Amino acid sequence: MAANQALLVVDVQNDFCPGGTLAVPQGDTVIPVINRYLRFFNDKELPIFVSRDWHPKETKHFKRFGGIWPMHCVQNTPGANFHATLKLPPEAVILSKGMDPEQDSYSAFQAKDEEGRDLKEILEDLQVKHLFVCGLATDYCVKASVLDAIKNGFQTFLLLDAVKGVNMHPQDSRKAIDEMNKKGAKNITITDLPEA
Repeated sequence: MAANQALLVVDVQNDFCPGGTLAVPQGDTVIPVINRYLRFFNDKELPIFVSRDWHPKETKHFKRFGGIWPMHCVQNTPGANFHATLKLPPEAVILSKGMDPEQDSYSAFQAKDEEGRDLKEILEDLQVKHLFVCGLATDYCVKASVLDAIKNGFQTFLLLDAVKGVNMHPQDSRKAIDEMNKKGAKNITITDLPEA
């Protein structure tokens, strides 16, 4: 693995896992595989970024205020916490999105770290060229993040064994993967990584 590679883990939060207010069916089943990617990248001392939905109580994103989604991942609530079994290394950079009540902000590229820097800026500062993406949900925030990564010039790998979709319609995840692939994302799994 080259030094110009990074891992992005998208929105593995309680509200997107079984028991949450916007649960991805079996969303928690990919966490053990995500943990293997986290360990792999951390062992290689490669950068790790973790996005989270971090909504205010009132936002146009929620049904109650004109959006399409139930309330989820409200700032400083248990539902917004990362899932308890997700093993984030202390070096992981947390990026928060969805804080603007006027915006949906699906993509991790719309997220900011605690210093107010966005993902593109941080990746460019670190001279990252290849981004490996996993998390929840395939058909929304993962897709938006992958498409933005490609649009911003990063060679992007979709970690197919570490994503799950909402699938409001039965083929949504499949269509999302096809769209990401057509735009240039490459599908890989943990077995494709050396010594993983």
